[in-house]
Amino acid sequence: MKTRFDYGEAVRVTRNVRDDGTYPGMDIGDLLVRRGSIGTVIEIGTFLQDQVIYTVHFLDLDRIVGCREEELIPADAPWAPSRFESRDKVVAGRSFAVRGEVVVERGALGEVIRVVRDLPEGVHYHVNFPGHMLVIPEASLEPLPRPPARSRTPALATGHEEDAA
Repeated sequence: MKTRFDYGEAVRVTRNVRDDGTYPGMDIGDLLVRRGSIGTVIEIGTFLQDQVIYTVHFLDLDRIVGCREEELIPADAPWAPSRFESRDKVVAGRSFAVRGEVVVERGALGEVIRVVRDLPEGVHYHVNFPGHMLVIPEASLEPLPRPPARSRTPALATGHEEDAA
């Protein structure tokens, strides 16, 4: 089987890599490596005799992860970074209309379903807003605001104790 990458080659992962239950110390679904991260091929193997699997060391994360060949590109290949990823919650930065009718109001909450990087106008997202799936340019979305940190005020001591019965 011919491989696309070689030992020691720098590669970029094109998809988020999540734990499938085989990574120690992580839970299934936890993000292991964010899309766009660069690592070095340290081992090459196969899965089911028809899929090339590269063991990639992501030095910045100090994480070693198995990646399928179709999930990797050369590290120096063109790459458009994105602000958001699949499953991220976002807020509409403006209202959106379909055929002249506003279907999503500014400030509406949506969820990123897919990142589209290869459009000439730049990064866009398939965003699921209640009742509508729209393709939205990155500049028209805002991150979901983080809730304010809760202040932890100590409970006041009253000096009273309940009598034991």
